[in-house]
Formats: sequence, structure tokens, C-alpha cells
Amino acid sequence: MQIFQVDAFTDQLFKGNPAAVMVLDDWLDAELMQRIAMENNLSETAFVRKREAEDGWDIRWFTPTHEVSFCGHATLASAHILHSEYQASMPLKFHGQVGALGVSLAQDDERAPSYRLDFPVVRFEVLDALPDEIGPSFAATPIRIFKSYENYFVQLEDETSVRGFEPDLLAMAKLGTEGVVITAKGDKVDFVSRYFLPGGGIDEDPVTGSIHTSLVPFWAEQLGKTELDAVQASSRGGNLTCRLVGDRVHIVGSATTYLRGSLSL
Repeated sequence: MQIFQVDAFTDQLFKGNPAAVMVLDDWLDAELMQRIAMENNLSETAFVRKREAEDGWDIRWFTPTHEVSFCGHATLASAHILHSEYQASMPLKFHGQVGALGVSLAQDDERAPSYRLDFPVVRFEVLDALPDEIGPSFAATPIRIFKSYENYFVQLEDETSVRGFEPDLLAMAKLGTEGVVITAKGDKVDFVSRYFLPGGGIDEDPVTGSIHTSLVPFWAEQLGKTELDAVQASSRGGNLTCRLVGDRVHIVGSATTYLRGSLSL
């Protein structure tokens, strides 16, 4: 069986967020898919299969420790592999736990094409305080705190605070599969962020498409605009061009293939 590794949300190798992709005729046993993801030891491994009854593809995502309900960068990586290696017709429609996910071609650069992701908005609720597990790890009082169904979001004072933030990973791990996003207004872009999920096997995710389905509506409201440029300020870094369109978020990002291989099982 073939396997690919893609650097997503970047047009350069060794940047952005790496994801593994496997295109299957049918699902493997869930335990086997989990073992493959654990062996890959990337933030996500995506498995996709063609739908028989209708156009589109089913998609599932696994971290090294568990299956997740939504992953943006591995969806981008999957679309890139289907387009570049399997010559699948664009646009593509994926079906996952959060519903329909669309991917169209934004720019067909042979080396690192860019894609437009069409994701549903993930709504959030405003909180008065952080949970006890992580509250003490924030030296400065957050400006705003809000939560989606699986992540806590913390607005800090400025971009410098986000880039210089030192996470208490042991404390965050107590949240289990709930992650922590820190964000602030950017100096040269509209907003910046970082994402931590140590309880799910990911200390810091390099670039995360899924969190932007909550960050984009949040910052659209704060800044009074629907077109936003974002940077995820991890060590690898990633750039995202975002747009709020009703109850959907469009994200444009590039992808480049790092590895082509085969599994021996």
C-alpha cells in the first residue's frame, strides 16, 4: 500500500505541517489505522477512500494516540495527493465527522500548488475563566477566553506574547484530548496563533486548519472584516489566507510532497 507525506500550508519543504496520507480501496481495521498513525508519529495521518454511491471521498484522521473528528492540514494534504498523484478531478468533496469539506484548486503551481479549503464554521462560547488545570500557567490575565467543542482559545495582549509563550505541557495534558489555542492581533498580519495538544500526542501543532474555523469568525468580529491573513507562529510556521463566507470558512494554503513510499504489513 502506498503512503505519502506532505508539508501542508507551505510552499517549502521542512516548513508548514507534515501529514501522512493513504488512499484506500476500503477502510482498514481502526486499530491498524491507529498503529500506522502511531508509527508515522506525525500530528495526523489521513486515510481516504472513494465513495461508491456518489461523488466524493470519505476521510478519517488519526493522531499518534487517537482518532480525531476534524483535521484541516491533513485534509489539505489529502487533496494535494489526490490531485498530484491520482489525477482526481477538482474540486474535491470530502465527507468526515464534521460534515462536507470542499477543496478546490486556487493556483496550479507544479511544484507547490495552492488550494482553497471550504470548511464549516465551528461555533464557540465565551468563558469567564480557564479551567483549573491550566489557569495558573498563564502569567498574564487573558483578554478573552472562549471554547469550541474540543479546544480552549485564549486571546493574549499582542503577537510578542504569543511567540514568547512557554506552555506548561504537563498541565495542558490533564485536559486529555482538548487542546489550547493562544492568539493575538498580528503586527503584520491580522492575527497570529499557536496550538497545543499534549494530551492527544501533539505538544505543539505546526499549522492547524481546523482551529481557524473558530479563529476566523472570532477575529472577523473583532476586526470588522471578513478577509483575514493569519500566521501560526510555531517553529516551522505557516501562512493562511482566510475568508468568512456566511457559515463557512475558506482557507487558502499551499502544499508540497516530501515523501512517496510503501508499507509492508
